[in-house]
Amino acid sequence: MPITITMPALSPTMEEGNLAKWLVKEGDSVTAGDVIAEIETDKATMEVEAVDEGTIASILVAEGTEAVKVNAPIAVLAEEGEDVAEAAKAGPSGGSAPASDQSGSASGEADAASEAPAASGNGAEAPPAPPKAAKSGGDIPDSVKAGPVPVKDGQKVFASPLARRIANNEGIDITAISGSGPKGRIVKRDVEAALASGAKPAAEAPAAKADAPAPAMAVGASSEQVLANFAEGSYELVKHDGMRKTIAKRLQESKQTIPHFYVTVDVELDALLALRSQLNKAAPVKDDKPAYKLSVNDMVIKALALALRDVPDANVSWTDEAMVKHRHADVGVAVSIPGGLITPIVRRAEEKTLSAISNEMKDLGARAKDRKLKPEEYQGGTTAVSNMGMMGVKDFAAVVNPPHATILAVGAGEQRPVVKDGALAVATVMSVTLSTDHRCVDGALGAELLAAFKGYVENPMGMLV
Repeated sequence: MPITITMPALSPTMEEGNLAKWLVKEGDSVTAGDVIAEIETDKATMEVEAVDEGTIASILVAEGTEAVKVNAPIAVLAEEGEDVAEAAKAGPSGGSAPASDQSGSASGEADAASEAPAASGNGAEAPPAPPKAAKSGGDIPDSVKAGPVPVKDGQKVFASPLARRIANNEGIDITAISGSGPKGRIVKRDVEAALASGAKPAAEAPAAKADAPAPAMAVGASSEQVLANFAEGSYELVKHDGMRKTIAKRLQESKQTIPHFYVTVDVELDALLALRSQLNKAAPVKDDKPAYKLSVNDMVIKALALALRDVPDANVSWTDEAMVKHRHADVGVAVSIPGGLITPIVRRAEEKTLSAISNEMKDLGARAKDRKLKPEEYQGGTTAVSNMGMMGVKDFAAVVNPPHATILAVGAGEQRPVVKDGALAVATVMSVTLSTDHRCVDGALGAELLAAFKGYVENPMGMLV
């Protein structure tokens, strides 16, 4: 039976993507793991792998097509030994329902087993019915959705949309199933096997409380109202791309739902700059290149990570039911790219050396500008740093990026007059502003976090031990 390849959900929040490029053509043979296409999301360009073996019978969505909805059919795959022309006709373009589903890099599987036979009608007690087989993708009611990416023990459980739909339809806990797809992804055959072995039903979710409806948010002026202020022909319209739409949506959500609170301190940089110079001069050289070259921002990342380790009550995220206390400092770093910005994440930064952070940021920054980051490299995190000092900005306040509770805005280091021991002196001073989610980081806690950060920057040897 033909396998329908659908637009994959490459992140939990992805709703649509652009089919940037096909790397196969109709008639090409593919095996599991072959890269067949490139998909552009709002943040990155990602490769999509085949799961099943077969022949590309039909390409339904041309490369360059924008705003292709998740789970929309994009191609038809003929299984090994199947007539390619017949498979192309039987696919979605032919009007018949697909027999199975291969969602991007992880969701193509064999057809579902047939339903168990009915008990005999001779009056004798029928033998116990064997576990029922999962329904194929085409048999599941449209009302049954794949739902969000499941989570177990704080980690995402990767499963194809079809596998999630079948699990939801059959009422089983997909997080208890072991995946046999690429990189351990749960696919349709895994759910079928779990049903055959008598998988336990998913735990009932507690009924949602009937809260009072939230007040409607203010709505800005319409496009027509904005354009009415300007003379015809005095402007041009540049269509928003996916990245700009996502930035607008998330920042508006942040300012409307997060009560921001701001704390600013001045930090002396002279000791940090001196240590940075010493460390860079001491870097081993290989092939005429130093093994690392530390920046001030690398040391800021490390100082913030250590400060969060020392003040764990500030390393949190807010939920309506509980405070999420993170075990590690995963620091997102705002990187400006054409059309917007992205925040690649340095995971467990408090445990990494300065040279490791520096080299990792160079790699992440370069791939961010090429839109080659993987979703796990820019999603999540526990805090963020936005540094505009290199642009000459003295100070500013950044917008908290949920689910973070904090973000540190870093200004330029500049020579300023300071008073030391009653005498006027000159020091290199940098202003930093901590924006916090006041629901979980109060003013005093924010001040404690900044004091710890200031201590590491002004006494940077503490970052080496």
